[in-house]
Amino acid sequence: MSSERNVTLPQFNPITGAIRALAMDAVQKAKSGHPGAPMGMAEIAEVLWRHHLKHNPANPQWADRDRFVLSNGHGSMLIYALLHLTGYDLSIDDLKNFRQLHSKTPGHPEYGYAPGVETTTGPPGQGITNAVGMALAEKILAAEFNRPGHDIVNHNTYVFLG
Repeated sequence: MSSERNVTLPQFNPITGAIRALAMDAVQKAKSGHPGAPMGMAEIAEVLWRHHLKHNPANPQWADRDRFVLSNGHGSMLIYALLHLTGYDLSIDDLKNFRQLHSKTPGHPEYGYAPGVETTTGPPGQGITNAVGMALAEKILAAEFNRPGHDIVNHNTYVFLG
């Protein structure tokens, strides 16, 4: 009797590997932080940012961009790695200053520090409630400004929580 199995494993994705490596290195250098979320959510985040999220690193305030909220803000290196790897104004030196006073990469995402961070998150539940408000605003704006054949407002809000 044979116990042979045919198992197909996914091929290594260098982007998800980079997300994990950046998260590990930044947390290690800071001697504090939470690497679990970036390590475990790298694949889903990469798929979202590559195939679904409508955004423009050259214009992070574009009005019709999709919004991404990392509600589990303690995993902030996930969003910082994504922003860095997709061309936002967040350098490798900014990542090296993770969790340092006055850096663009505080321990929890804070609005106004790094381009592409849509809202401040940290306390459990804060990000999901902010995302619900953003999604509601999108619906209200779409109802006000969209006309048949002219979708002025057609963005979405995505949220990771944990």
